[in-house]
Amino acid sequence: MRRSYELHPLKVEFLFMKNYAYILVDKATRQAAVVDPAWDLELLDGMLRSLEAELACILLTHSHHDHVNKVEPLLKLHPAARAYMSVKEIDAYGFVCRNLHPFEEGETIWLGETPITCMLTPGHTAGGACFRLADDLITGDTVFIEGCGVCDGAGGSPEQMHDSFQRIRKSTPPHVRVYPGHSYGKEPGMAFRDVLEHNIYFQIEKIEHFVRFRMRKNQGQLFNFK
Repeated sequence: MRRSYELHPLKVEFLFMKNYAYILVDKATRQAAVVDPAWDLELLDGMLRSLEAELACILLTHSHHDHVNKVEPLLKLHPAARAYMSVKEIDAYGFVCRNLHPFEEGETIWLGETPITCMLTPGHTAGGACFRLADDLITGDTVFIEGCGVCDGAGGSPEQMHDSFQRIRKSTPPHVRVYPGHSYGKEPGMAFRDVLEHNIYFQIEKIEHFVRFRMRKNQGQLFNFK
């Protein structure tokens, strides 16, 4: 079946930080969504223009600065666009921006004719979320190809991260491609069946083992993103 949308990964950088933002475009209407806009407004807006797409919404996996610092500038350029973040994340950290719309677990956001399902996946933050499309899963700092986000910040919880990983494992079909917020070298877009083999956190079922491994001491190169 021909899918209804395009997905365009964009690497955005500032000093040592390297993030992945994503542009989704509904093929029927050319409406676009930007996921986690950060660092490079010119690149993000230039890509929208080159795709001949109209920004309809901004989807935010969580509220950390390196995922949201170009939200307001992008909304100034596209004042009709809406921003979406989970109500739990908004309440936990007091995030504000213009045109902000909170979402709940399982809510569907429509991008033209393309449905996007919101999946709450706390652990890295109190109200972090993933966005599920027909063939793709955008995971922010919950699931990386090679691991998962840190859980020792404000609102983080390795126990909740374990539960989020179990929910994702049980609900994601093998063919779905995974697009994280950061990479340690593996390219975004790996099929979930292969992520299960590369990501040790999906292989740890017992919560006490997961927590112990995630919170182990002397972890190096946590932010050595590629």
